[in-house]
Amino acid sequence: MTYDIEKVRNIGISAHIDSGKTTLTERILFYTQRIHAIHDVKGKDGVGATMDSMELEKERGITIASAATYCQWDGHQVNIIDTPGHVDFTIEVERSLRVLDGAILVLCAVGGVQSQSITVDQQMKRYKVPCIAFVNKCDRSGANPARVVVQLKEKLGHNAVAIQMPLGLEADFEGVVDLIHMEAVYFDGANGEVIRREPIPADLQAEAAARREAMIDAASLFSDALTEAILEEAEIAPEMIIEALRRGVLQRQITPVLMGSAYKNKGVQPLLDAVNALLPCPRDVPNEALDLEHGEAPVALTSRIEDPTVALAFKLEDGPYGQLTYIRVYQGRLTKGDTVVNVRSGKKVKIGRLVRMHADQMEDIDQIPAGFIGALFGIDCASGDTFTSPELRLTMTSMFVPEPVISLSIVPKDNKAQINMSKALNRFTKEDPTFRTFVNEETGQTIIEGMGELHLEVYVERMRREYKAEVETGQPQVAYRETITRAAAFNYTHKKQTGGAGQFGRIAGAIEPTAEADFVFDNQVTGGAIPTAFIPACEKGFRNCLAKGPLMGFPVTGVKVMINDGAAHAVDSSDMAFQAAARGAFREGYHKAAPVIMEPIMKVTVETPSEYQGAAMGLLNQRRGMIVGAQDEGPMCVIEAQVPLAEMFGFSTVLRSSTQGKAQFTMEFATYRQVPRSIAEELIRQAAEKKK
Repeated sequence: MTYDIEKVRNIGISAHIDSGKTTLTERILFYTQRIHAIHDVKGKDGVGATMDSMELEKERGITIASAATYCQWDGHQVNIIDTPGHVDFTIEVERSLRVLDGAILVLCAVGGVQSQSITVDQQMKRYKVPCIAFVNKCDRSGANPARVVVQLKEKLGHNAVAIQMPLGLEADFEGVVDLIHMEAVYFDGANGEVIRREPIPADLQAEAAARREAMIDAASLFSDALTEAILEEAEIAPEMIIEALRRGVLQRQITPVLMGSAYKNKGVQPLLDAVNALLPCPRDVPNEALDLEHGEAPVALTSRIEDPTVALAFKLEDGPYGQLTYIRVYQGRLTKGDTVVNVRSGKKVKIGRLVRMHADQMEDIDQIPAGFIGALFGIDCASGDTFTSPELRLTMTSMFVPEPVISLSIVPKDNKAQINMSKALNRFTKEDPTFRTFVNEETGQTIIEGMGELHLEVYVERMRREYKAEVETGQPQVAYRETITRAAAFNYTHKKQTGGAGQFGRIAGAIEPTAEADFVFDNQVTGGAIPTAFIPACEKGFRNCLAKGPLMGFPVTGVKVMINDGAAHAVDSSDMAFQAAARGAFREGYHKAAPVIMEPIMKVTVETPSEYQGAAMGLLNQRRGMIVGAQDEGPMCVIEAQVPLAEMFGFSTVLRSSTQGKAQFTMEFATYRQVPRSIAEELIRQAAEKKK
């Protein structure tokens, strides 16, 4: 394999749901001769797109896991990662952007900049990824690429510059006008593989000239030579414009916009040319690692293969041959038989098989040099681990992992399903940092948490298919608590007489609510009414009552116990006796202290376009929500509210359907608050039914 880092491009394709990312990738693979027939995403032919290799992806026509492939175009090697568009699979986009040098932001010519385009754009900003934009679906009715360019400026704050212009629109869309070379480009042949370049039609010449001028003006900010050429009114060479645009793109100061229709095979080849001409090679992008020897001081990485190796594992997959680890090499090279160190665990790893990925097929290679993306077999590591040569102790900065917002309980049907379920959960939590699982100690249920209902739905479905684990999902149980609302006195004597030494202990005092802590113990016994040696036993007895409250068996919180009197017996008193006395005293006082049930209240933040503000507030009010505030931030409105967790199940689906999928929400725990009486009565009734 010839090696020239200048000719390498690591790019991602990211966009809103259904903007045509996977279709575009499919066309790119076809034109670069990686595949020899085109398949559709919603595959009528039963094959489905190359990049959607999972059964579920083919059925639903969506991308769930990002897939990696590579191809060659005009002497350049292009590594492509196709990423999902759904907000539930955010981590897949995060991971991909972490290791890419450039990106194509795909926008729909009809929908324009949509909510998920905004999320993706924020992720690109976080990782400072230079990008070019591609306005897809110019053949659909209602297509308006000019409006999309304006939205890029207004909604995303990009300095968007069209470097192409459509030839006709909607059903009449024929090709594009290349404003850099000033010619019309048509795509002939059965699949648009024959490119025909002609003079620009007379009726479009004036508009094309005006747009070219605007493009050159924008590009001239990045090139003195171009500015001089404009002032001298000299002939401007296309190379000069490309050079200036490339500088602007690398600084993230300009976003060139191209147009086309991937489905109709128009405009894809010029996009590939633009990837080669405008997006960075690995050497153009500054990458840094943190030096663990020197208090995490940043160290700039070179992209030379002679230097010690630094590589990042950014994605894991459990394939038929064991764990497959996707890896990006930043410095040095990984060669078969090398020994590298996993910086997180400190373990030495010997590299066995190295492969280059093409969706779910692979080719064996001998080495992965700096700037390339490949995969390793049979190496035990976690997502986000750094591998370095043994003499270095550097770590790449980790990815941003959002907190899960939704949880479900899952119950296996039988013992076999139980074993398969635990295998599946082990694998999924290792592969996906936003998917978590734990056993709830209070209810004994296995709980899974994730980024949204679709996210969890897909994992439960994969458990059934890939692991044959039959599981049933339930509503997750809310973690309720109990507390008391007023002070009450107690005076309890524990007396037990059997043959030999008996048990005796008397404790008197009061129980009252407190906001200081979950439990406060206050010893005010004087004159040795209870010998000092037994005081810790009294406290232990009271503490043991907190795990299951006498009212409904929920944990007790916010209680202060004060003891001020008691009695002991010279022979019959013991630690056991005073623990038992404390339990009896707690129950006696608790029932007199007007106990109530508390529920967790979540702080919910909804981001919605302003026109849906009323609808979103209405939904929160219906769910016993208390609106804390709302403010406008540009075209979006941010509403903050406090809502009981018990009312939040199914909220994401309802919110999306009432705002055309444009609103999103996050929630985190805020506090515990008393449950309204009607709901408390319902909970007590349900508990009584369970006991029957």
